[in-house]
Amino acid sequence: MPSLRFGRYRWLLALLAVVGIIWIYYAWTAPSVPAWRKACGKSSGKVVDEAVCAYRQSTEYKPAEGKKTDADLVAASWKPADEDYFADMDRAATKDPAVLQKDLAPFVPGITPENAHKAAVIGRNNWIVWTAGNDRFWDVLATKSFGNVDLLKTVSSFPGAKFGRDNRWEYLGLVNEPCFEKAPGPDPARFGLYLDRRKPGCQADPFENETKYPGVKLGARGQTIDKDGTKLPVGSLYGWASGVVGLRLFPNPDFDAAAKAKWDWRRYYTDPAYYNDKNLIRPYRVGMACAFCHVGPSPTNPPKDPENPEWANLNSNPGAQYFWIDRIFGFDQDYSNYIFQLYHTSRPGALDTSLVSSDFINNPRTMNAIYAVGTRARITLHWGKEKIAGAEKGNRQFNEYLPANSPLNAFYKAPDTVFTPRVLKDGSDSVGMLGALNRVYVNIGLFSEEWITHFNPVVGGTGISPISIAVGRKNSAYWVANESQTPEVALFFLATAKPDYLSLAPGGSAYLSTDKAGIEHGKEIFAGNCAACHSSKLPAKAQSFFPDNGCNGKNYLTCWNNYWRYTRTDPQFRSEMTQIVKSPDFLDDNFLSTDQRVPVTLLETNICSPIATNAIKDNIWDNYSSASYKELPSVGEMDLHDPYTGQVSQKFTLPGGGRGFTRPASLISLWSTAPFLQNNTVGPFNPSPSLEARNAVFDVSIRQMLWPEKRGGNVMFRTASGAMLPGQVDVTTKVSYIRLPNGYLPRFAADALNWFAGTHFITDQGLRIGPIPAGTPVNLFSNLDLDVPEGFWAKISHFFSTAWTVLRLTWTLHQIDADDPPAVQSATFRKVAPRLISASKCPDYIVNRGHYFGTQYLHDPAGAPVVGLSDAEKEDLIKFLKTM
Repeated sequence: MPSLRFGRYRWLLALLAVVGIIWIYYAWTAPSVPAWRKACGKSSGKVVDEAVCAYRQSTEYKPAEGKKTDADLVAASWKPADEDYFADMDRAATKDPAVLQKDLAPFVPGITPENAHKAAVIGRNNWIVWTAGNDRFWDVLATKSFGNVDLLKTVSSFPGAKFGRDNRWEYLGLVNEPCFEKAPGPDPARFGLYLDRRKPGCQADPFENETKYPGVKLGARGQTIDKDGTKLPVGSLYGWASGVVGLRLFPNPDFDAAAKAKWDWRRYYTDPAYYNDKNLIRPYRVGMACAFCHVGPSPTNPPKDPENPEWANLNSNPGAQYFWIDRIFGFDQDYSNYIFQLYHTSRPGALDTSLVSSDFINNPRTMNAIYAVGTRARITLHWGKEKIAGAEKGNRQFNEYLPANSPLNAFYKAPDTVFTPRVLKDGSDSVGMLGALNRVYVNIGLFSEEWITHFNPVVGGTGISPISIAVGRKNSAYWVANESQTPEVALFFLATAKPDYLSLAPGGSAYLSTDKAGIEHGKEIFAGNCAACHSSKLPAKAQSFFPDNGCNGKNYLTCWNNYWRYTRTDPQFRSEMTQIVKSPDFLDDNFLSTDQRVPVTLLETNICSPIATNAIKDNIWDNYSSASYKELPSVGEMDLHDPYTGQVSQKFTLPGGGRGFTRPASLISLWSTAPFLQNNTVGPFNPSPSLEARNAVFDVSIRQMLWPEKRGGNVMFRTASGAMLPGQVDVTTKVSYIRLPNGYLPRFAADALNWFAGTHFITDQGLRIGPIPAGTPVNLFSNLDLDVPEGFWAKISHFFSTAWTVLRLTWTLHQIDADDPPAVQSATFRKVAPRLISASKCPDYIVNRGHYFGTQYLHDPAGAPVVGLSDAEKEDLIKFLKTM
């Protein structure tokens, strides 16, 4: 490396100093806040949410007495939304209370049709319109992400933009809300914004009723904000419909007279110098409901025009299989922006759910489809037992809400035992069904006032600590209200999340094989190659390998290995499993997954998802993962590969303490869920939700699963079996930069950077780190381990190691000229790649590898002979899989 002589490179040292100051500013200082917000507090454990804060500042304030808190009093004044506005959704499930009663009676004995209907309606309304006060969070994130995430632009249809209501589905993969139309022009009643408007003659949105559901009055809400007497509305607790399912509009309490005077809607849509400003105050904040990531077109009743669906074409459970997180979180689709390139690694229908509370591992995962909740819950009584301790015991359980005779009460045994499904792909959410549900709301911004005191959103670089359930319950009315409604959400899905069989879709039978003998043969293939992970109906002996209802904890890997050896080497398993699969009722009440934790060393899939750290001890989701999870052992070693050559570059020891496992996906409605793998990397994408398109995608995707040599790739790599296969490393598609616009920098830093304007890393618009050559593995940057460790000397060592990595990286980027040929740029950057790999928290870069069951590429730790299925056997297996 050339000598860093101060005289020649003083600008580089000065730049690093300025960048360090900027990092300290964003990591350790809070943005300025208006006077009314200061009364809400700011430190962890003391800050309250906006609803409690507003109550304490109101003339009606009376301190809570006894065990009640101010949060309890406010939440008790709110009404759950009980109008059956979405009755046409979910196969019109709520239109027949008698059927709801029949479906819920096994879980709530004695429930009446009226109460079953009420529970399902409240549960679905919560899922679709309840944002739990997170509009504040998404407004804060617009600044924390340096302007990349702006949901108010997402719901707009500004002329000249790349997307609007006319192509929102095709371009963004978002669901247009029925009964709305595109804005014909700037709306003066809504501060010039191009927002969808409700069609004349359509039923009013009952959740916008400010009388029945009064919003939180604070700040500028309800106040006059200009000399013409314009008042900013208070709004509804559930906000206003935005025209996008799952996104709701709320008046911004910071939009006072001063903000109104500075507001310019034209510049907001067109001028980066205006909208890239940390002090910009938008007139509306956008809240996100669970529906944003989970409502999608019905697989069996899709809309004829996906840009204009009817409510009857939508279901609450399939997951947002089509949305493009890169285009949603990067509204200008700027491929020269490295942050956009990072988002672009998420295939449609996938996103990194730890993007905000960053664990410094880029691991996009698909949105989970929700099927057969009751069946899934019941199998946990056999092997879903988890021990909880300490703050984990604070999670709500069904026993607190349901009658004493409800079978759902069996899923918790006081004081420290739960029987629970694992919803997250790494099996970390292991404290009970309600705990898993409640955590989702926190992850999209519930009580963000407290949540983001435990980490530095998006950027990271500070210590991470657990968010406390007890603190949330004490200081947030939204938290209390949310916990009171999630039991109804669970009941809603227990009643309505039924399989979408292809045979039930109009015209669906045309896509099913008529080869009965082939299907029967496919059942035999499934029994011997798939059922060990993908059936909740198994031979009785299977349970014996998981004593104490699951063997979860420090001995789990031994139990799993014994079970796996049994399924691979004991002929009795295959014989009994074949009989089970061939039974006419095999698919009935079958979750088509064991929901067990499978070692990633067996799966050979990309390790970045199973080694995520958010749920380990003392991390952000500590309260939502069980003591049993935290005791899980290491699953061993895996070969990892150089992202440029594909050659094995290191033996990586998977960390213990919960990490290293993936729970098998359910195969229910498999025909409708392609592409495959945990990140949607196996198979093509088609934006059409039609039966024809879904089946075409399935046909290609399932063959890439069963013939891994057909998967795309830009490197060849060696599997654990020794065979070579193509693999995909996500790389930048063009020269890109990490940009920090002047408007998001502290004034002193922006002024300091002006001294260096025109140099390699600085333009008149702000800081610009790069150029990052086209073809650079994206995760070389995103997976740099900036996680601050525990212990004084560990912190010191990590600081100097990270500083040296950043210095080496900065120096290498300085040597790259944007005008150099691509090959020269790449060769220069590759000099620093080994350093970045060694500093990576997850140095696994091949994203579409693994799951070689039924193929000659499987490396079987059980020692069973591996003989891949023939082409004919695979085709018969596919015929059976399509019936699920």
